[in-house]
Amino acid sequence: MHFGKTIFAGLVGGVMAVASAASAQDTIKIGVSYPTPTHAWAAGMNWHAEQAEARLEALYPDIDLILINSPDPASQASALEDLVSIHAIDALVVLPFESEPLTDPVLNVKESGALITVVDRGLSQPGIEDIYVAGNNPELGRVSAQYMKTRLESGDNIVILRGIPTVIDNERFDGFMAEIEGTGINVLDHKHANWNRDDGFEVMQDFLSRFPDIDAVWAQDDDIAIGVVAALEQAGRTGDGMFVVGGAGMKETIRGIMDGNELVPVDVLYPPSMIATAMDVTVAAFKSNGPVAGRYILGATLITPENAEAFYFPDSPF
Repeated sequence: MHFGKTIFAGLVGGVMAVASAASAQDTIKIGVSYPTPTHAWAAGMNWHAEQAEARLEALYPDIDLILINSPDPASQASALEDLVSIHAIDALVVLPFESEPLTDPVLNVKESGALITVVDRGLSQPGIEDIYVAGNNPELGRVSAQYMKTRLESGDNIVILRGIPTVIDNERFDGFMAEIEGTGINVLDHKHANWNRDDGFEVMQDFLSRFPDIDAVWAQDDDIAIGVVAALEQAGRTGDGMFVVGGAGMKETIRGIMDGNELVPVDVLYPPSMIATAMDVTVAAFKSNGPVAGRYILGATLITPENAEAFYFPDSPF
């Protein structure tokens, strides 16, 4: 895998018992449930899930990965019921559409005896999952700020475009603000842009109309950053030394970094491939000779011209 991870111990002995029981069967069935892609990052997640399915089934003929995406929480809950009642799955990899409405449905899958791997969004009740795989949101904010500190001085001005008002957004924002505290870098304003290009454009237009002196923009997300760049281009503000830092690892952004884009010179990873990582770890619970249960928190790597090629997936939609 391209992405480093920090593994927090918390091994669960029951995982090995589940794996042993399933290994006695002819086929190990693993359900993979996630929201229907409605934006670029989710489309990339879907692509990585399909790539992992093909790779793992080719590597292990007795592994059957059943991929289902759902357009809303109720549909996902129904899909989980089908994975148990129709497919009799041995394990579930699930990225919940929303935490609260999917907690009981995932608990029901757990009670069927299946191994549970939760991805990205935690459930509202702790301890249901055997394995947890996620990006590092506080680190995404911290790494973004660390880069800005290498480019900015006390008295320089920045604006921040946040995501959707969620715990994830708060973790990113709080991590960023803690890192720049005491540097003298001025945050002129911060507004939610909902991880959306159009909102990013509108929020940045507002910032440009109110603040004549902006040295850098933390957009937090590559979709937002596209809107920010469009606003800068429309206002003729792309040549004054300002730079933009987004996040996630969109292929167009990474291609630009590889080509030396000075306006968006770096990116911070929040890998859509984390679901593939979760699938790998879940399969390892049945195929490894050691326990794998625990928390897998993927690093928020700073993507630069020196390492960008390792994170570039030209065939992915994201």
